[in-house]
Amino acid sequence: MTLREIKPGNRGFLYVNSHPEGCAAVVDELWQRTPARTGPAGAAAPVALIIGSSAGYGLAATVAALRTYGMRGLGIAFEAPETERRTASGGWYRTARTAALAGPDSDFAFLNADAFSAAAKDEALEHLATRYGRVDHLVYSVAAPRRTDPVTGEVHNSVIKPLGSAYRTKTLQFDGHTPSVGSLELQPADDAERDATVQVMGGADWKLWIDALAERNLIHDGFHTVALSYVGSDLTAPVYRAGTIGAAKQHLEDTARRLQQDLAPLGGRAHTVVAGAAVTQASTAIPSIALYTSLLRAVLGDDFQSTARQAAALWQQLTGAAPLQLDREQRIRLDGWEMDDKVQAAVHERWAAATTDTLAELADTDWFRTQVGRLYGWHVPGVDYEAPSQTTVPWPNLDGGDL
Repeated sequence: MTLREIKPGNRGFLYVNSHPEGCAAVVDELWQRTPARTGPAGAAAPVALIIGSSAGYGLAATVAALRTYGMRGLGIAFEAPETERRTASGGWYRTARTAALAGPDSDFAFLNADAFSAAAKDEALEHLATRYGRVDHLVYSVAAPRRTDPVTGEVHNSVIKPLGSAYRTKTLQFDGHTPSVGSLELQPADDAERDATVQVMGGADWKLWIDALAERNLIHDGFHTVALSYVGSDLTAPVYRAGTIGAAKQHLEDTARRLQQDLAPLGGRAHTVVAGAAVTQASTAIPSIALYTSLLRAVLGDDFQSTARQAAALWQQLTGAAPLQLDREQRIRLDGWEMDDKVQAAVHERWAAATTDTLAELADTDWFRTQVGRLYGWHVPGVDYEAPSQTTVPWPNLDGGDL
């Protein structure tokens, strides 16, 4: 075990170290914000496979599955262990704390593996088949910069670019102590970049998981699978929904419709889930999203819905406790609070007026900066960041206990 005095070592949105106690405290808060168990426990509990269980909406969905429903199953994440120079990743520490909160009687395990790989699918499905049998729910919440095709071995790298023409957008910058409004011009993606982004962030891997479950007869009657997505404001559309990421999200939605047809004979269903805005490691990499989210938070205040609240609403729909809230494209919508016409009008007005001089009165940049730090366990109340920290934290063992 290793005690270290650690510092964030950040530049802007990028942190090189994560704080174990801070990451654990973030999960503790998420756990407390999630409704306590109402569903069946033990052998009667549903079996869930959650891919991308260590961060963002995947983490919130995992906590809700455990805290509210006592679900059995498996969470998969791809996280970095501690090295001599660096702490483990934030997701490593969050996963360890999630398993600890679930307790020794929990029948939910965690696998640290590249979900895109064939090896991860083989290991995960072998565990599921041996321990649980058929799966009731699969939640797919994966955001990654690259993907290696498990069949061809080709490495696809995603890009964040507009399509068709160049686009200049406002950005929120934290290079110094005082946040500022800058601008960035993005050149359009070519066809190869667009296609590579679709391969990474579209529905190809999601379908491979469903196919692998089907081949091993691990899909339970009434199976429901969802993949997390986002639409967002027309303010961010040129670099998001109408850009390379949007092309990938469209592929994800097209995949859901194909899966829906494939699963229908089993009484199964497949949908994408349009969640609301959130501060995640993936979203901070997208130009304009930081400024937009800071403005949105200033408009909504405490009405800005947490991932915990949205995950609770999602599981209610997946378990049948509430009807599915579907739009015309058959997507589950959790973003009504964000896309409300009055809310969007207020954000548009602030966006137009946002400059470095007006930023403090229009946007909640302090909140945004804090949320980014919390992704790595920093800026969490009650954590003593001056004290040495136990950075060596074991990953939960697939068969119980710690590795």
